[in-house]
Amino acid sequence: MKLLKRYLKQLMRPSVHYSLGFLTIGGFIAGIIFWGGFNTALEYTNTEQFCIGCHEMRENVFAELKPTIHYSNRSGVRATCPDCHVPHNWTDKIGRKMQASKEVWGKIFGTIDTREKFQAHRRQLAENEWARMKENDSLECRNCHAEKSMDFTLQSARASEAHSSLLSTGEKTCIDCHKGIAHELPDMEGVEGWQ
Repeated sequence: MKLLKRYLKQLMRPSVHYSLGFLTIGGFIAGIIFWGGFNTALEYTNTEQFCIGCHEMRENVFAELKPTIHYSNRSGVRATCPDCHVPHNWTDKIGRKMQASKEVWGKIFGTIDTREKFQAHRRQLAENEWARMKENDSLECRNCHAEKSMDFTLQSARASEAHSSLLSTGEKTCIDCHKGIAHELPDMEGVEGWQ
């Protein structure tokens, strides 16, 4: 009881202008407000509206996505930009957001602000994304396409063979075979193993 009174007295004792208790509670409330604002901003930047907010994305890669099965299909399920380019789990999402914040420099300095500039940088942009997806074992693909739920018997012989031997063993990952699934491929001349 004496110890509790001592702690309460310490909490109520003023620092220079405010008590330690007031500062603790104020800090806690400020933390909640900061976290709420941070999470709101994180979720807003994880929407398709945000992604296509600049004409570089809207007029290039988003326009290319529209005719693909990832945008329109018989089931009505549609992948948005963040579904394929931002991991769903929190720690990987934060890492990807930090990485993407560097891409803002391209917007600021007009690196790809015209179709011609975009096409000139397309191969490097694609290779960066393919390398990122290979490194994380195509995590974003696996958010929707779980290997466990694939029915290899309903796939073509070629797909069934590739999925059961290369994907299941970890020898390859989704992006190794499915480049260009949602966007036009860059000029692949000189890429080893590309036909």
